[in-house]
Amino acid sequence: MNLAFIPSPSTGVIDLGPIPLRGYAFCIIIGVFVAVWLGNKRWIARGGRAGTVADIAVWAVPFGLVGGRLYHVITDYQLYFSDGENWVDAFKIWEGGLGIWGAIALGAVGAWIGCRRRGIPLPAWADALAPGIAFAQAIGRWGNWFNQELYGKPTDLPWALKISEGPNRVAGTYHPTFLYESLWCIGVALLVIWADRRFKLGHGRAFALYVAAYCTGRAWIEYMRVDEAHHVLGLRLNVWTAIIVFVLAVTYIVISAKVRPGREAVVEPAAVDPESKDAGPETKDGDAESTDDSGAEATGVTDDADKDDADKDSADKDEAGKDSDAGKDSAEKNRLEKNGAPEAAEKI
Repeated sequence: MNLAFIPSPSTGVIDLGPIPLRGYAFCIIIGVFVAVWLGNKRWIARGGRAGTVADIAVWAVPFGLVGGRLYHVITDYQLYFSDGENWVDAFKIWEGGLGIWGAIALGAVGAWIGCRRRGIPLPAWADALAPGIAFAQAIGRWGNWFNQELYGKPTDLPWALKISEGPNRVAGTYHPTFLYESLWCIGVALLVIWADRRFKLGHGRAFALYVAAYCTGRAWIEYMRVDEAHHVLGLRLNVWTAIIVFVLAVTYIVISAKVRPGREAVVEPAAVDPESKDAGPETKDGDAESTDDSGAEATGVTDDADKDDADKDSADKDEAGKDSDAGKDSAEKNRLEKNGAPEAAEKI
């Protein structure tokens, strides 16, 4: 008998009057807010504008939820489409069941649409959001605790998770794989933040590092789980998915580092008001015309001033010349008078 264990909640729903607050949905919502908040801070630090991450998340989150649910339903179709099962339960997302692989894949499609509408590169946006996604997963995994699902093999460790009797589960103490994955995701987020600061990751490499690191942990955590799953060559389907995605992520990091080294200098072009953009050329042309006119007028005024100065100088020279000639005549006249030639002096 275990004296220490992690208890499970007796219910995953808290009724706030007529509104049921489900623990699973609450964890998902908190995770999304944390991802957007941290992603926004990182985006601004990269030179982006506040609010851009949230605007694109409006596209990415719904696509991600649909993709995550589709992956879960397709890979665990026996839970909804086998004999005795109700296929309508496939739409009850609040009861749990989101595949991270489908959420990331289809969420990326939504993010691509949002980025294209804003004219920004998807890889840069994904790099900014990468650690936030890991933190969101860490928070979201606690939704499995509320639903008493996705636990591991039986154990008597002090941190074992106590599961009560219920549909498709047997009472006992099991490995809290939800907790293992939550802690692993926190480590992945911190790793991406550190590596991004240390190596200035760009062009989607920070996001690829998050994917590779997450897959590494998911492979061994998935191997511990005891819930029903499809097996291929003795391994659970999600283990094979983690291996394949890990190889793709590492390959992307290596090729991207060679083809596009460094980090994007500009992640979001400055927004331009269409009205001011249209008015810009006209204003510039008007300024140019005004400048030309004023320049021509200024040139004309300068030329006239130069001419006036030149005429004034010429007049001064003529006057000076006249004064000089008058002085010479007066001197000559005095000389002749002294020499006894008054008639000649009178002619001068």
